[in-house]
Amino acid sequence: MGLILTALLAPALVGFPLLLARRLSASVAGALALGAAAVALVATIAALARGARVDEPWLPDLGVSLTFGADQISGPLLILTAAISVLVVLHGQRHLPPGGPPALYFGLLLIVETGALATFWTGDLVVFFVAFEIVLIPMWVLIHRFGDNHDPAARREAALRFVLFTALGSSLMLAGILGLLAQAGSSSMATVATVTIPSGTSLGLALLLVIGLGVKVPLFPLHSWLPPAHTIAPTGGSVLLAAILLKMGTYGLIRLPVALTPAGFARLAPVLAAFGVAGIVWGGLVCLIERDLKRLIAYSSVAHMGFVALALGTNSALGLQAALLANIAHGVIAALLFFVVGGLKERWGSVDLAVVRPALRETWPGLGFALITGLAGSLALPGLASFWGEFLALTAAWNPAYGTAAPYAVWGPAEAVGWFGDSPADAPGLVQPGSGWDAGWVAWVPPTGFLRTLTIVAAFGAVLAAAYSLRVARLVWAGDAAPRDRAGDLTWAEWVVATVLMLAIVTLGLVPYVAYPGVGS
Repeated sequence: MGLILTALLAPALVGFPLLLARRLSASVAGALALGAAAVALVATIAALARGARVDEPWLPDLGVSLTFGADQISGPLLILTAAISVLVVLHGQRHLPPGGPPALYFGLLLIVETGALATFWTGDLVVFFVAFEIVLIPMWVLIHRFGDNHDPAARREAALRFVLFTALGSSLMLAGILGLLAQAGSSSMATVATVTIPSGTSLGLALLLVIGLGVKVPLFPLHSWLPPAHTIAPTGGSVLLAAILLKMGTYGLIRLPVALTPAGFARLAPVLAAFGVAGIVWGGLVCLIERDLKRLIAYSSVAHMGFVALALGTNSALGLQAALLANIAHGVIAALLFFVVGGLKERWGSVDLAVVRPALRETWPGLGFALITGLAGSLALPGLASFWGEFLALTAAWNPAYGTAAPYAVWGPAEAVGWFGDSPADAPGLVQPGSGWDAGWVAWVPPTGFLRTLTIVAAFGAVLAAAYSLRVARLVWAGDAAPRDRAGDLTWAEWVVATVLMLAIVTLGLVPYVAYPGVGS
């Protein structure tokens, strides 16, 4: 209990006071934030290792409790969130964006971390929604206050679009959650999973949840808020957005519609897969012509999230495993790319690909190596992180294993179900055959031919990923102009951040079962 509360309270107790400490120096504010983020990381790892749990009533009359714990689905995302937060705060020690007091910037980072950790820790629907929403306001301030100051109008528009889209998604998600509460009479995810929801109601609730969370993933065609937000946000904000906030959306899809409205989700799954593939192709095509490198990476995120949607749309055990792996892989790879591209924008003033640049591999070899590693990971090169998620997503779509035993998708223990090993959490409420995710398979015949068509189109999208990655490598890494002054390569903070993320990309590519036991076993 103490470890989980420490992981949640450390960034919160430091982050909120920092919002008001306007006169605090950058070095002191950065040191406090780094200490809080480090404590949260250590406490998170220790809590996962010990299988820590919290189960205390919060609003007993409404059936709401502070239920915190983790399983094989949320555990890796907790570590990703805590680790990325440390790296973002560390990066800010040396690369602080203009726009406001340093303490405000670091405080906003810590509040985002607090909300994200609570989202992944909780097993209560109401707490899940509250924690999810905690993240949005500080993220809006990061974009609006600390975003690119070259175009104030574009900064305001990006921040406003972020708020409007996420508010719409939140409203739909809240409606779906309230519907689940009305059906179950409890906000416990484990309890809701045991309730038999009528087929029509299940479909309606699943639709609300899929659209609401689809805005936050984001899925095509609900993605138009993401590229402006990434383009304008400071480097730290872009990293948090790609590596943490988008993961909250995909995690929500697994925890809510997939796990709690299985019959309804089974009917929506092919549609979700189709929109996922549309995002893969659309994102890839835009990346082939996009001039702004930061916006290009944002559109590549839309494509990568499309593979997650395709995997979930197969409604199969292998598809769930593919979605989880692709989720973690994208978090690590996108973080590295946004750190590198943010560094280039800081040095060059812009990242317009139409501007002729000197060869990055010769001018700044450290930045060049980090960039090429991120691009190789982004195109799903075998041996790097994103390969397994995308390969398994295509495999699951080509041969959807409907009707087979599914991995444990409801909040609680995995206990060697499907592809998962033992869970670090010890929670009740295992889903029995016919009452959990597999119940939806009985009610819906899988459109195998349709999914195989989507697989072929998605494979074409993977070719597009190789094409736009090579385009960026040619224009930036290889370059066209003669090398200039070699001074200005990676700073010490960038060295640490890039090294950690590159090691993670290689490790997840070679031994993916480090993140999710069961892969390759």
